[in-house]
Amino acid sequence: MSELVKLRTLAEVEEEAAVWVWRMDDGGGPELRAALEQWLRRDPRHRRAFEELGGVWQSLDTLAEAKREEKVATFLAEERRLQAEPERLRRPHRVARWVGAAVAASLVLVSIGVLLQRQSAEAQLLSTAVGQHRSARLADGSTVELNTNTIVETLYTPEERAVRLRKGEALFHVAKNADRPFVVIAGETRVRAIGTAFNVRLRENEQVEVIVTEGKVEVRQEPTPSVAAEVISPQVHVELPTQLLAGQRFQLESPSPVEALPSALLSKALAWREGAIVFDGEPLSRAIEEVNRYSDKRLIVVDPAIREMRMGGRFRTGDVDGFVAALTRAFPVAVQRGADNVIYLEARERH
Repeated sequence: MSELVKLRTLAEVEEEAAVWVWRMDDGGGPELRAALEQWLRRDPRHRRAFEELGGVWQSLDTLAEAKREEKVATFLAEERRLQAEPERLRRPHRVARWVGAAVAASLVLVSIGVLLQRQSAEAQLLSTAVGQHRSARLADGSTVELNTNTIVETLYTPEERAVRLRKGEALFHVAKNADRPFVVIAGETRVRAIGTAFNVRLRENEQVEVIVTEGKVEVRQEPTPSVAAEVISPQVHVELPTQLLAGQRFQLESPSPVEALPSALLSKALAWREGAIVFDGEPLSRAIEEVNRYSDKRLIVVDPAIREMRMGGRFRTGDVDGFVAALTRAFPVAVQRGADNVIYLEARERH
């Protein structure tokens, strides 16, 4: 049984980080530091947000320190003057001082809030459900189209416009900005745009497919420190980084990682933008993988005899019943419908 996990927004992460920065301002005890370390390890975004907000807090401390001596001298002079006054005159001044302190604290919080707003203004988390197709404009003017069951998160900084494709497939139309590169991260693959439009798909097995429709991109592999590049794909010998031009596809695990796509294959690969799936000689097993992406219904081949049957045709995404009807008309395939929207396919007996 699959578990639905709510992916928190960057704003929620930053709110938690701000609380931790405040709690650790005086160093904290061993238990508090242990709890912080556990929170930092829970999500890579936690450490990044904590360090950024810690820097903001430090900047505010530095700003305050610049006037510290002057403020202390003023405070002591004011305190001596108040001590010389009768109690009935001292009380309003103390109230005013407490109010001033509260206002100053509020201004500090407002300053942090403004900085947080600036930092998160370009942070976006976009997603689609199974079978959904969505287009959105990013903070820098670029646009993205999300295919079914996709999650995209922008991680913009002043130096780089980074987008992480956490799952699924997306097509990017990149706004030009030579001083601030646009990079899509999918698994261990980084795709750097050079004024372009390109499609990136992250498969369930972490394999990445990149198709360029306009301009060119640079593809680079960044394996995790614990995994050597040759362990990822020992049979593939490809020089990285490599550049892709319009009409080319990159798949590191393929025997030919970089290949030119004829216009017909390019249209087929991007047919999802029109709400369609196109098959042209794929085995039934591969066709079913694609059909299952767009629906909560599940097709399962239970008879190995039909797995390699070659499919052809154009189908609407999410139209599982239409696909099954066409399949049973064209091939000797029988259908058994089970519980929980599961449809079993097997060879039909000949009479």
